[in-house]
Amino acid sequence: AVILDMDGLIINTEETYCFAWRQAALAMGYEISEPFFQSLCGLHYQSVESKISEACGPGLQLDQFRRLSGEIWRNYVAQHGIEIRKGLFQLLDVIKRESLKYCLATNSLEHNANECLSIAGIRDLFSTVIARDHVKSGKPSPDLFFKASEKLNVPISDCLIVEDSYTGLQAARNAGAFCVLIPSIQPVDPATASMADLILNDLAELSDEIEAKFT
Repeated sequence: AVILDMDGLIINTEETYCFAWRQAALAMGYEISEPFFQSLCGLHYQSVESKISEACGPGLQLDQFRRLSGEIWRNYVAQHGIEIRKGLFQLLDVIKRESLKYCLATNSLEHNANECLSIAGIRDLFSTVIARDHVKSGKPSPDLFFKASEKLNVPISDCLIVEDSYTGLQAARNAGAFCVLIPSIQPVDPATASMADLILNDLAELSDEIEAKFT
């Protein structure tokens, strides 16, 4: 089976999140660097909010930030949409042709994941989506991947996990699965690279790798 991350891997949501977070912080009087917000990619929402609160200090009104960043995000994606990552359709064609099971396992909440997939126009491509609110702990805990393995009825040792972030790779390692890194941010941090069993440039390369295993 193939277990795919969502944010930053199959759709370019992380760029939209970073934009909304930074613009909301600026509107509230906080000047925080873009690299800081990029460092939040892959974390679940509780960790994101905790790190933003820490960076802004005790004066941050988190409820206001949450509301404002959400408004900015929805206005942004309404205008620009959400980009689908190169090679997704090719990868899914190969997965289906080789009769492999697959699903998404994301640190996003279920309603957020469904919203993003719908905006990108690909919600119907994924019959199984394992989200943060389906498990006790998000990534880097392996809970999401164990849940995905259970749902697909495939042992985790027979699952290929595909991620784009350090946090996701940690979770894959903690699950004991083979993990592929397709980075969403370049250059790749050495610590992140060291966590991966295989590093590829995009989903199209992954589809070629999978197809080669069956020919």
